[in-house]
Order: sequence, then C-alpha cells, then structure tokens
Amino acid sequence: MTASPALPATTRPPRRLVVKLGTGVLTSGVGRLDQARIAAVCAELAALRAAGTEVLVVSSGAVGLGMGALGLERRPREVARKQACAAIGQSRLMQVWQAGLDPHGLTAAQVLLTHEDLRARARFLGVQATLRQLIAYGTIPVINENDTVSAAEIKFGDNDTLSALVASLIQADHLVILSTAPGLIDLRGTGQIVPVVERITPEIEAMAGGTTSETAVGGMVSKISAARLATRAGCGVFIASGAEPRILARLLSGQGPGTFFVPSGLPLESRKRWLAYFQRPAGTVRVNARAIPALRERGGSLLAVGVTGAEGEFAAGDIVNIAGPDGQVFARGRTGFGREEIPALAGRQGDELARLYPGRRRLEVVHRNDLVVL
Repeated sequence: MTASPALPATTRPPRRLVVKLGTGVLTSGVGRLDQARIAAVCAELAALRAAGTEVLVVSSGAVGLGMGALGLERRPREVARKQACAAIGQSRLMQVWQAGLDPHGLTAAQVLLTHEDLRARARFLGVQATLRQLIAYGTIPVINENDTVSAAEIKFGDNDTLSALVASLIQADHLVILSTAPGLIDLRGTGQIVPVVERITPEIEAMAGGTTSETAVGGMVSKISAARLATRAGCGVFIASGAEPRILARLLSGQGPGTFFVPSGLPLESRKRWLAYFQRPAGTVRVNARAIPALRERGGSLLAVGVTGAEGEFAAGDIVNIAGPDGQVFARGRTGFGREEIPALAGRQGDELARLYPGRRRLEVVHRNDLVVL
C-alpha cells in the first residue's frame, strides 16, 4: 500500500482538542500496557498544552486491564463480569496516565460518565462546567465510560461515541481517534487510506468493518458513526494509528497518515447541540411533506396541521425524532404533547386546536426554540 496524500493542515493550533485512544493503542495484549507508547502520547499532550491547546483524553482500557489482572483471555459476555473487570482495571488505568504525565508536571483528572449524565439537561451542564474547570486548573481530563455501573439503557455503547459527545459538549476544534487502524481504508477500490472525507455517504459507510479484538468494542463502524456525530456539531475528526510516532503533531500539521472528516456547517448553539446529540428520543412524530420546508428552511415550529402520526411511547416534555412521509428523520425536539394526544390533534388548524385544548398557552407540537434540524 502506498502512503496516503498529506492531510489538510490546520490553519492555527487548535483551541481545544479531544484525543481518544482505543484499548489496542494502550496495550500490547490482554492486560499488558504498552508503557513506551503511553509515555510518547503523554509527551505529545504536554507539547500541545505548552503551545496553548486545551487537551482532553477519552481513554479505553479499563475492562482490558481488569481482564489481565484476573487472567481472562476473552471479554466476558455477562454484564456483571464486565463491570467487575472495569472496577479492577480503572484504577490501574489512571495510575498509568498519571505516571505518563508526571515527567511533564501535568495532573490527570479522572472523569467517569454514563449516557444519563449527558441526557439530563442539568447533569449535562454540570459535566460541562466541571470539564471547563478542570481545563482552567491546567489538568488533563481523562474520560471513560463508567463501565462499573453502566447498564444497557445508560451505556454510550463504545468510547468512539463517547469521544464524539465529549468533543461536542466542550466545543472542541478537533477530535483525534487513535486506534490500531491507520485510517479509513478503501478496501473495495484502491486499497489505500482515504485521506479526506468531505461527506459521509453510503459508499463511505460501506468501507467500514467491525473488530475482532477480544478487548475492543466497535471498530471502524463505530468510528464513522462518531465522525458523523462530531462533524455535524462543527468538529473536525481525524482517524489514525496510535502506533505512528508523533502522530498528533503530524496530523495537525497536515503530514500525518490517516483520514480527516471535514466538519459540516457551523457549530450549533449550546441548547440545540444538546437536543441534537445528547438525547435518546422516546419516539417519533411523523409529518407531511409541506411541514418539512417550514422546519428545515424557514425555522418554524412544528404545528399540528403538519403532523400525520406518531410512533413509540412518549409524554409531553420528552425528546422525539421528527420524520417525513418516507420515514427519514430530519429533526429532533422536545414535544409539547404526549403520544396519546397525537391522533386527536394531527392535521388540525390552530383554531381547532384552541377549541380542543381551551386555556392551553402553547399549542405547538414542537416549538422552534426546542427544535433542531439534523
């Protein structure tokens, strides 16, 4: 395979950078840490900090380290056993990060999150404030999913997704996902690394594959999904190999081998960013074709006259997807009505709705201030 063309260089040092490291980057086998690589990454993080870039780390590895401590060769399937591995491995993981940062006079700050911490608005703001304060104190936040307590309903699913959510949460300029993969490889065509992805199309998604690692979760599928989330929030995404020397500096200068996903559009205002990316919608409200341009192009509220039906179970105040006649989700928002009310209000004009709900102040199904187009 020939070397990929140079990636686009950043025009200035990034103000804020999130670096995600997979288990395969941090270890040289089940439960065996690659001390030299971790030391090299810490040196790069220190150089970025010295240059004025705020750095946050999303680190996998706790379950893998716990597996090593317990002598397990295969990732447990049972939730309780995985949680036990995480409980054993997380403290070891933080010890390694602090040891790597000590020579540079930097302090690691452990942050463990579940999806619920970002889904609830008050907790979302609390996490955001804590991360900003940790940065202000000059620490390196080291973030991981709280696998010890995470159950299916509160899991992010993988740390690629978590890293994209963190990048959106703190409005990072770039997210760098380091793994054993050198980037997105065009296995169906040239066989080379795709240097730049301007838009994630079905063809790009078809290039992705899963993972066969006993300690890892996800693979390229989850990385492309994370790139889609982060780029929509205005964050550029690099995917590259953590085994490459000085990979962060090379990526940011345009010389590193890897894949760069171009951010789309402008960053969203904070509340709408939260609505768009940190929620697990409780259901879907379907609309007719006339409602789509009113929401997408004119920034209007979703009115009952444009609603055709609903799916799922949700109450007033819940977050819902908004889908067109073809079922394609194009927006998300906080509904003013519950699922059981939708059949009665669907297709009604404003005066009809006022008679149906006398004295009700807000009759929008989703108000424009609580709605974001995806």
